[in-house]
Amino acid sequence: MRRNGERQIFVCNDDGIYAPGLKILARALSSLGRVTVVVPDQERSAASHAITLHKPIRVHRVDHRTYIINGTPADCVRFGVLTMLKQRVDIIVSGINSGPNLGADTIYSGTIGAAVEGTMLGIPSIAVSLAYQGHGNYKPAAAFSRQLAKMVLEKSLPRNICLNVNVPDRPRNKIKGVMVTLLGKRIYGKDFESGVDPRGQAYYWLAGATPSGISVPGSDITAIEQGKISVTPIRLDMTAMDMIPVFKQWKWQV
Repeated sequence: MRRNGERQIFVCNDDGIYAPGLKILARALSSLGRVTVVVPDQERSAASHAITLHKPIRVHRVDHRTYIINGTPADCVRFGVLTMLKQRVDIIVSGINSGPNLGADTIYSGTIGAAVEGTMLGIPSIAVSLAYQGHGNYKPAAAFSRQLAKMVLEKSLPRNICLNVNVPDRPRNKIKGVMVTLLGKRIYGKDFESGVDPRGQAYYWLAGATPSGISVPGSDITAIEQGKISVTPIRLDMTAMDMIPVFKQWKWQV
């Protein structure tokens, strides 16, 4: 239940307690309600939607509304909402991620994984990322997060839909607007650097340049290139509905 009628706002991330966008985001959202923060005990970038099954989850309390757990971003949401809060959560905001989550990044991203977990629990959820270019303009991203969270609290979100937000790394007066976008195409390198550690064991390290993108009209990548905030609705049901009639025509045997 809400305490004294306050909105219950849940904040998480995949970068941990020292992420530069975390406190700025929590502070911006605090004007909308009571903020609870649950984050991983270390950076969990690219954790996707993984959950912890093979070890116990342990909790460290930082202050009366901030907690660290030894789990993934999705663990933070599931454990925080179901076990710690034991009350209705009105909205989940994951971020502000230090780097973009565009196109296929959404498959790998722990920031998105947390928002997807919240959506699975039936809670309106938003993932927010700064398309970081070395300037660290987190305040405009936090201000937009607050504005969007307020609209979602008023309008809610359709069932099984979460929002993926990317904000250009520039001052607020240099942001060119907002685009509702589709996911663009990211291009990842295929290189692994190899070596031998001091104990004589071979290792391989995923290498290569920062993923590039193809600028498709209407995509999140195009929005960021144009200096605009991208807002992409993401659907949980990945069923290729248009392919079901095709596969029904195959000659199936058991």
